Amino acid sequence: MDFHLFMYCTVGRRHELEAGMAGQRPELYQRMLDEIADYVRFADEAGFAGFGHPEHHLQVEGFEISNEPGLMATWLGQHSKRLRVNTVGWVAPTHNPVRTAEYVATLDHMLKGRLGVGFVRGYQARWVHTFRIRPDIDAVGPWNAKTSEDDLNRDYFKEFVDIILLAWAKETFSFQGRFWTIPDPDFLNPHPHATYAKYGRGVGADMHIHEIGIAPKPYQRPHPQLYGGFTHSLRTALFWAKYAGRPIVLSSDLEFCRKLWAAYGEEAAKHGHTIRPGDEAGWGGLLVLDDTVAAAQEAAKDMLWFWDNWSKPFGQDYPELLIGDPDAVSRRIEAASRAVPINECFLLIPQGIHDRDRILKSLDLFATRVMPRFTGK
Repeated sequence: MDFHLFMYCTVGRRHELEAGMAGQRPELYQRMLDEIADYVRFADEAGFAGFGHPEHHLQVEGFEISNEPGLMATWLGQHSKRLRVNTVGWVAPTHNPVRTAEYVATLDHMLKGRLGVGFVRGYQARWVHTFRIRPDIDAVGPWNAKTSEDDLNRDYFKEFVDIILLAWAKETFSFQGRFWTIPDPDFLNPHPHATYAKYGRGVGADMHIHEIGIAPKPYQRPHPQLYGGFTHSLRTALFWAKYAGRPIVLSSDLEFCRKLWAAYGEEAAKHGHTIRPGDEAGWGGLLVLDDTVAAAQEAAKDMLWFWDNWSKPFGQDYPELLIGDPDAVSRRIEAASRAVPINECFLLIPQGIHDRDRILKSLDLFATRVMPRFTGK
């Protein structure tokens, strides 16, 4: 089993967030970057498999300042030698899919293949509405579930993913869909340039652009590992099965996990994918470790405050809570791995909320007293 860490890029401790507008305090952002670098270096040396983050913007409150996904991915890569950087993920309604395909491929080269990538539909309406590139695509959440807005977002998301995969797979391509026509069939390049036709593809001698291609292609072939994060429904898991993408499921309901793993495997087979047992999805939860269960539960209070005040209003209930001493957390991971095969376990850490020493202690306890039970190292 490989263990990946994941953070939200929280800029402050609880009391600093409660003071308000923590996201605009430069000294807190600098401290956050410095602390993240320490956690990444530790994880890299301690044997963790990866370190991940999401994409969110405009967060003056400071709860999730993950911002531009490629910049944070580069920061993580800069401070590690072997960790995979899991950027989960690009929020589809706010990005051009061709530019995203090219951007991710370039980032994959800069990390020399140490990249995992996720694409998500977007649930934080304030910034999605501000950054969206089409006025008809809205964020999705409990307020518009199973509505025409939800359906439109889902259809756009599918087309977004299809275009990215096409751009990665083909030297040059064209695409005609509901939302995108690539390239514009009426566009004639206004400046004659013989090099396009002589050394490239997709542009005729008359300068008519009939196909485009990205450069470079991804470093990893055919492309970086795809993740769906974080997955709460069978419908989303079945979507990713079509592409052999791996949902990340942080659910404490192991019966739900059994159903999801089985349904994913069946759906993936329909699309010609042979899935190794344990690759149906990643599992995990919120990690807070201490020497005793009581100490861990006390330490977790501030992170549960974070969840109550930030995540639950978006419709996100608690994930699996891996809170306790090494034995208690190990038993829970063992129970999950008996319910479903697990090759990748994703651990949310209270980065920002907890101070540096507490985070490093928790990670050290996990690396020395939990991880060896599942990795054989």
